Order: sequence, then structure tokens, then C-alpha cells
Amino acid sequence: MQETLQKYLLVFKNLKRGVTKYGPAPHKPILLLSVIQAIRNNQIKDNRIYVTPELIFLFKCNWNGLVQSQNVSTFALPFFHLHKEKSKFWTLVPKPGFEAILSMKESISSLNELNNMIEYATIPDDLFHLLKDEVSSLVVQNFLTEKYFSTANTTILYYPTNDLDELEGKVLNESPEIYKKEIKELIEQKNEDEIFLRGSLFKREIPKIYNNTCCISGMRIDATINVSMIDACHIVPFSESYDDTVTNGIALCPNLHRAFDRGLIAIDKHYKVVVSKVFKEDDTSYGLKCFEDKEINLPSNKNYMPEIDNFNWHFNNIFKK
Repeated sequence: MQETLQKYLLVFKNLKRGVTKYGPAPHKPILLLSVIQAIRNNQIKDNRIYVTPELIFLFKCNWNGLVQSQNVSTFALPFFHLHKEKSKFWTLVPKPGFEAILSMKESISSLNELNNMIEYATIPDDLFHLLKDEVSSLVVQNFLTEKYFSTANTTILYYPTNDLDELEGKVLNESPEIYKKEIKELIEQKNEDEIFLRGSLFKREIPKIYNNTCCISGMRIDATINVSMIDACHIVPFSESYDDTVTNGIALCPNLHRAFDRGLIAIDKHYKVVVSKVFKEDDTSYGLKCFEDKEINLPSNKNYMPEIDNFNWHFNNIFKK
């Protein structure tokens, strides 16, 4: 363990950091500190590093606590650029069709791009076990803070637990009017990370509210691997509503999500499915027309009921009559 520790301390001592007008970029050390904390909190359970709300939140909190320069907090930059380190301790696993991104000179600076193109990153097993060890991880953490944030008050390094109570509360309970106002302010501030974080919480909470079950078909799959077959679907698109609150969401399986987004199906004021007349399909148990007039399954918590006005908007603006 000691030999492994010394090896990675040397690696982290020589991180290649971008040069900005405010000095060397602090993004990579902040991400590594966040990964260490996520491993310690058991939010990261093996050597695969996914882009999760918890990791983004840790990054944001550590940035606010340690970075004193005017650099912009951008999670996607270090997540992508760490794979270019000479020591090759960070490996990106691209999604199918995006393998070429690893050899391109262009950077990924957008969380949406990162999420669309990259499945996850991996670190070597010996590094994961090193960071899993309580003593060794503390040594690495202290090394990173002292090396890269010597002028900061490292005693305020923030350690969030598993919850994201404040932001989750906004997604679950805040009025759409207040939420929309906050999103517009975040857009003006160019705070992409928090906008993405809120959207990620929406995508995670909606399936939970519907018991990971498609509200139309009843499809439900419990997987033993990190895969989901139930989507969180905005009723009024986010680009129109700026609304990630749960009353603007329903849980759908991917084919019905696509049909809803393209206006082939809608939901009426009685929570029943309406099917468009503008297409034809063969007789099949997998078709859309078999769901005509079917009442959707609704959340058991009445506070999370989808808003009828949102379904009306979708019917009038998206649905193909």
C-alpha cells in the first residue's frame, strides 16, 4: 500500500493544468478531491466513475470552499481532460458511436455533451483500493489541498453526505413559477452545472415516484447492473417551461417516451391516453393504439400528481391531431 501511495502522490503532484488569466486551472484537483469523498461516502462503489448528481454536488461544494480565483466552475472540463494525463490513471469509456472523441483535439466543456458521449471513467484497481482505505485517502486528500490550495482555508473543505436535500426539495416541492425564475437566473449566470444537476435529479426522482414503472404500459424492470428502462419525461419540454418540478413529469418506457415527445400520444384531463390518428401501424401487442383511452398509473403521493395544465399544453402544442 505504501508503494502504491507514493506512486500516486507523484502522479497527483504533476497534474497538467490549463493556464488561465487567473493562474493554473483548479478543476482537476477539485474533481479528484470530490472522487475521493464519493468513494469514502460509498457513492462510488467500484473503479467506474459515473457522472452523478452526488459527484457534481461534491465538485460544486469543494469548488465553493477552496477556489479563491475567478475561474469558472465547470465539471465537464476535468472529467474529460484527465484522460490526457501522461500517467493514464483516468480512462474514459465512450458511449457507442462516440469512440472517436478520445482521439480528437477538441474539448468537452459541456455537461450535456459529456453525458451524451461518455458512459463513465475508470481508475486503476490499485488506485481505487488506495482511495477506499481511510488512512491513505486522507493522505491523498491532504496532499491535494496543500499542493493546489495552499492559500485557501482547507478546514472548510465540505463533506456532503448522501443527500442533496435542498435541490431535491426544489424539484419535489417548489412551485413551478419560483423554479422557472431560479432557472432563468442560473441561465443568466451561465451556471450550467447547477442546471444540469437539477435536471439529473428530475431524471432520478420521477422514476422513483412512479415506482420505476411506466405509467402507461406498466413496464417495470429491476436490473442488477447500472441500467434503467424507465425514463423521466417532461410533459412540457424543459426548453419551453424551464420546469424540472415533478408535476411536470411522468415516467415512461423509452418507446412511449419517444411517442409522447413526438406527439403520437397525449394524456387528457381525465389522465387517459389519447392516440394520434396521423399514423398507421400493424396489428401488434407492441403498438401504440392498444393504449387508447387507458388511464395512466399515478403517483401514490398526491403532491406529486402531474399537472393537468401541462397535459393541456402538450395536447395543444405537441400532439398530432
